Formats: sequence, structure tokens, C-alpha cells
Amino acid sequence: MGRPDTDPVTATCSDIDAYIAAQPEAVRPLLEQVRAAVRRAAPDATEVISYRIPALRQHGVLVYFAGFKRHIGFYPPVQGDVDLQAAAAPYAGEKGNLRFPLDQPLPLDLIERITRLRRAQDLALQATRTSRQRRP
Repeated sequence: MGRPDTDPVTATCSDIDAYIAAQPEAVRPLLEQVRAAVRRAAPDATEVISYRIPALRQHGVLVYFAGFKRHIGFYPPVQGDVDLQAAAAPYAGEKGNLRFPLDQPLPLDLIERITRLRRAQDLALQATRTSRQRRP
């Protein structure tokens, strides 16, 4: 499988179900596990396709995830929590994105923790925006 943004099969997917269905059979259950983990951490978020890959959106995009030939990609880089950054470090790619190898168990607890952090950051940013809009 090529990059998700250039793969002709996934380039036309309109929802996460279609994206996962277009993945190789061995990758589908892993993507479903990631999907379930992010949904547990952000149950009110909306599933979308953004940049041609699955994403969870609240006020802004919380996380993205994608299937690759040898790993599951998870974005964006972890920021704002030193302990969480340290826990994610073994999976960090060169740009800070996370890569979970297909031949290892998925760190679902870590995925949930990252998603909860991103949800809290998103809510805080939205609260800041709302309070700025209310100022005279």
C-alpha cells in the first residue's frame, strides 16, 4: 500500500468505513481497534475523512490515523504533556507522528490517552476563542 494521500483506492473514500474496507485484510482489524480507542476517548467527536485519511473532529481535528504497508500512522505529534510525550517516544517518526508497527500489539491505552489530551486541548482552545469573541 502506498501513502494514503496517493493511494487511488483510499483517495476516493468518503467515510471511515469505506477507508477501512479498502485496506488489506490484515490491517482492517487494527484500524478498527484504533477507531474504537479514539471513540472511547472522545465519544462526542465526529468521524471524518480529512487529508484522505480517517480523523476525529470536535471543534478542530483531534487525531488522524491511517494504514500503511508496515505500520499504523497516528497524528498529530504529542505536545503539552511531558509524561505522554515520553510514553509515545518509542513510536515517534522523524516528524513526531507516531508509527505503530503492524507486527506488534497496538498500544491502545496510549492511543486513548493521546486522544483525551487532544480533546482537552481542543476544548481549551475553543473556550479561549469563545471568551475572546465575547469581549467588548
